[in-house]
Amino acid sequence: MTQSFTHLNEKGEANMVDVTEKAVTQRIATAEGFVHMESATLAMIAQGEHKKGDVISVARIAGIQAAKKCSDLIPLCHPLMLTKVTIEFELDTAQQKVRVLATCKLAGQTGVEMEALTAVSVACLTLFDMCKAVDKSMTIEGIKVLNKSGGKSGDWQR
Repeated sequence: MTQSFTHLNEKGEANMVDVTEKAVTQRIATAEGFVHMESATLAMIAQGEHKKGDVISVARIAGIQAAKKCSDLIPLCHPLMLTKVTIEFELDTAQQKVRVLATCKLAGQTGVEMEALTAVSVACLTLFDMCKAVDKSMTIEGIKVLNKSGGKSGDWQR
């Protein structure tokens, strides 16, 4: 079965998908990303000793704000009425990285994968921004959707 791109019309032009007739269902998506850094930088974050303050709290707020602004950033995304956004951080000292996990939820006619991806991306970028003065070697990697539920296509998990 051949799939077609949903954001292209019959002429191949970009267009916003019409979701008018789609059923309103509960939709949830979770995405993750990683910020790799020097062990000293990770320790500074873990111990709350960064001179810019609580970088995790700032990154959490940035991720939530980003999810809410997704349609302003990605041209063909629908503006959504999110009912819940969570951003979690797991500090992994063994692998010198922070795992960022974002979950977005709503009752609506279209999925929230883009909102979860945007939330993770901006939270990672915020960690990078706040720590770049002490660690220029950081990398952001592995941003991806882990799972989604709801809608006509049902549940999906990586």
